[in-house]
Parts: sequence; structure tokens; C-alpha cells
Amino acid sequence: MNGVQQNTASYAILMLVAGIGIPIMATLNASLATKLQSSALAAAILFFVGFVGAVVYLLVSEGIPNSITRPSTPFYFYLGGLFVLFYILSITWVAPRFGIGNAIAFVLLGQLMSMATIDQFGLMGAQQSTLTLQRVFGLIFMAIGVFLVVRK
Repeated sequence: MNGVQQNTASYAILMLVAGIGIPIMATLNASLATKLQSSALAAAILFFVGFVGAVVYLLVSEGIPNSITRPSTPFYFYLGGLFVLFYILSITWVAPRFGIGNAIAFVLLGQLMSMATIDQFGLMGAQQSTLTLQRVFGLIFMAIGVFLVVRK
């Protein structure tokens, strides 16, 4: 296996594991919210634990940063955390009421729609990838799959 194929496989495995972790995280946080009787408190705890983990990783892997901003970086690049906050609060509140499978399935559908748009137009500095007919069919099949999974 050459270097590019090895990197592709490594990236795919890493993201597969990350994807496996999302429903686990959502289930744990929804259960914590139920136990604590507060979605907001459960989200705050999740972010605190994640923040501590991210700071430890930063310090171990890169050391103390010189700066957290760069003048040439558009302000909206720093707003990704708001989307994470919305996701965490919504999944923490919705999952116990709607079911973890249903909630995650619709999150997946939203991710598919968003990634196709971001890729098509290369939004926010992302690598542009044209929405071919093959990709459109793939998205349609994945959307059908999401609806078949949530259908009772």
C-alpha cells in the first residue's frame, strides 16, 4: 500500500471511530441530563471535560501557543463551537424524548446535506468537490437509508 492509500485508510478508520463515538457521547450526555434533570448542566459538564482534554492535548502535542488569533483569519472561523453547542444541547434534550437512533439518523441526514453544499461550493475554505450525478445518487440512497432506519 502506498503512502496516499495508507493515509486514506488511516483517515477513514479515524473518522469511523469518531462517528462511532458520536452516538455514544449523545447517549451518555442524554442519560446524564436525565439523571441531573438539566440538559444545560449536562452540556456544560461535557464541554468542561472536553475543554480540559483539549487543553491537555494542546500542551502535550504543541506546547503553549504564542497566540490564539491571527489578524488574517475571518472572525466566523472561530464560531464552530456554537454549532457544537447547538448540537450538544439539542441532542441532549431530544434523544431521551425521540430516541437516540432517530436523533442521530436525522443528524446524519443534516450532515449529508451540509457536506454536499460545503463541498460543492468550497465554502469556508474547504476543498471543493463537484456534486456529480454519482454523488447525488449516493446522497439520495443514504437519505433513503436514514428514513428506512428510523421507520418503525
